Amino acid sequence: MKVWHEDDEFWESFAPKIFAKDLWDNAPVELEKIISLLRINPGACILDLCCGTGRHSLEFARQGFQVTGVDRTLTYIKEAKKRAAAENLAIEFVQEDMRTYSSPETFDAVINFYTSFGYFEDPEEDRQVLNNIYLSLKPGGKFLIDVIGREEFARIIAFRQREWFEDNGVFYLQESKPNDNWKNIENRWIRFKDNQKKEFLVVHRLYSGTELSAALFETGFKSVDLFGELNGSPYDHTARRLIALAIK
Repeated sequence: MKVWHEDDEFWESFAPKIFAKDLWDNAPVELEKIISLLRINPGACILDLCCGTGRHSLEFARQGFQVTGVDRTLTYIKEAKKRAAAENLAIEFVQEDMRTYSSPETFDAVINFYTSFGYFEDPEEDRQVLNNIYLSLKPGGKFLIDVIGREEFARIIAFRQREWFEDNGVFYLQESKPNDNWKNIENRWIRFKDNQKKEFLVVHRLYSGTELSAALFETGFKSVDLFGELNGSPYDHTARRLIALAIK
């Protein structure tokens, strides 16, 4: 039986929720903040790791950056290539697992967004991902990661354990809870389509701000700053995300 993150049926079934229209619409605003945090200029080489269907990759390319997007899901890569071709955007899209992808000293910046980290049961595989990212950055290169932090999750879960989403008559439900003494988030993802139910169990490793910083320093990054939003606000009790900016 495949683990959830290697199951194409999961990624294809929940693409309408993962890449909802409001997230696409917000991409230009997000990218403005990403560029501001990274302090990079058009022409820089960017790796969008776990790029999905290209929400950020496309926007980077529109603004004059050299972009490589990497994702393990072939249908996502095909969709991203189709969108890029429709706009004549020169983006390299690569189908590969983030545990194996690296391109030594190629990129000025790497981004990993939307909690696309902490998928693996063995924490050494998370460390391998970070090592691949570190190796792929040029000296002085920057890594920006966006996940749900343990502190934020603890606050949110007290008020909202379940949420639902509808797209063209298809209903998507998500139920979240901590497990293994708050080491992981356990999510039940459920889709109702044509009176049929599909359910997947999705487990992410939860990182606190301190743990994520430590993992980045252990990888070799010389500086790490944490933020609670893309606007650069502090990672404190009001944080909505756990965002780390690490410099090689």
